[in-house]
Amino acid sequence: MDIDIVVLWVDGSDPAWLAEKSKYLPPAERDSNSPNRYRDWGLLPYWFRAIEKFAPWARKIHFVTWGHVPAFLNLDAPKLHIVRHDEFIPAEYLPTFSSHTIELNLHRIPGLAEHFVYFNDDMFLLRPMQEEDFFRDGLPCTYGGEVPWQFDGHVGIWAHAAANDLGAVNYHFPKSQFGRINRKKYINKRYRWKDNLRTLALHILYPDYFTGFKNLHAPAPYLKRTFEVVWIAEPRLTDSTCRDKFRTASNANQWLFLWWQIASGNFSPYVVDNLVMCIEPKTLNSICDAIEAQSHAMICINDPEGFVDVELLAPYLRESFEKILPEKSIYEK
Repeated sequence: MDIDIVVLWVDGSDPAWLAEKSKYLPPAERDSNSPNRYRDWGLLPYWFRAIEKFAPWARKIHFVTWGHVPAFLNLDAPKLHIVRHDEFIPAEYLPTFSSHTIELNLHRIPGLAEHFVYFNDDMFLLRPMQEEDFFRDGLPCTYGGEVPWQFDGHVGIWAHAAANDLGAVNYHFPKSQFGRINRKKYINKRYRWKDNLRTLALHILYPDYFTGFKNLHAPAPYLKRTFEVVWIAEPRLTDSTCRDKFRTASNANQWLFLWWQIASGNFSPYVVDNLVMCIEPKTLNSICDAIEAQSHAMICINDPEGFVDVELLAPYLRESFEKILPEKSIYEK
């Protein structure tokens, strides 16, 4: 089975990109356009080293970019496919500065395998991973237990997207029908007993609709046909999302496809070993320790909102990655 990897990247300091972006700056919803969306921590070489070392089975890496590429990248690497936005996103949606638009069109990438794993560039492998960690019997591996979504405090655009995703999924997959058919996938021996107990309670208390799924914030395995099916089933939501130049509260995001796979039962039960941490001075040591100890299979290093001293913190992260990934990959010059 061929498995591809897709990763998004943007050079937030590129003058040409900044000039184009400035033409479309949104009048509101500034959290869709904050600096942390585009900051570069200099960690991308380690992302490639980790893929080469820990996932050598990957058939191809589709590196999705506005048009620029990082200076270190070896463009002649045999598994590397540089994909510009205008090579797969329909012209009516361009230019775009929204990750939602890019995500919703991943299935259009030329040459993309039916089975692929989608990464953000802040998600890193820390240990050797097998194909079976992402796909089993041709199905995406993910956690399928029900986890209620809780909205409190400031509800950001990402939370609005989650609500839109869940609404669409519930419209097409009544839990009373699909929950019964796929009960052994939602309540499974791979999950913790108390997680199974929670899912069972939610099936009893809320039999007609899913209250939510876990926000894994991890590399996500997908079937290309899932995207094709969703675009046909939800043409208004997918089209309206892609027409927004920046992320807005009315959008869907990639979880629409992930949760669609879960609600339809088109997945293999799996517990994802992924650590999610936000980079701050108070968390820096914990992040570095997790990287050096390789205490999890994967880590997502979130960039916080607002000011953070990248020049001060980034060298510590690079030093930790250097300890477990010291050798250059074929993707580096």
